[in-house]
Amino acid sequence: MPLISSFYGILVYMYKEENAKHKTPHIHAAFGEDELVVDFEGNILAGKMPSKKEKIIQAWLAIHEDELKASWKALTENGEVIKIKGLE
Repeated sequence: MPLISSFYGILVYMYKEENAKHKTPHIHAAFGEDELVVDFEGNILAGKMPSKKEKIIQAWLAIHEDELKASWKALTENGEVIKIKGLE
């Protein structure tokens, strides 16, 4: 799983899934044992995350919307992802 960002203990991945159940552009965020799948508009597609961490992910998505779209395009066109800066 290509790691595209990390911040506050949250690891953010973007990858192609064989027989993908999530067709919309999205990220996978992991924190400890929790995982959340979220589209670029902040809609939760699957999983769970502590509320505070979910809010941090939502803020990061809003700040980096253009970079996320560019990374998704690169992933779908040539299998590469673009790293995105985390929150400080």
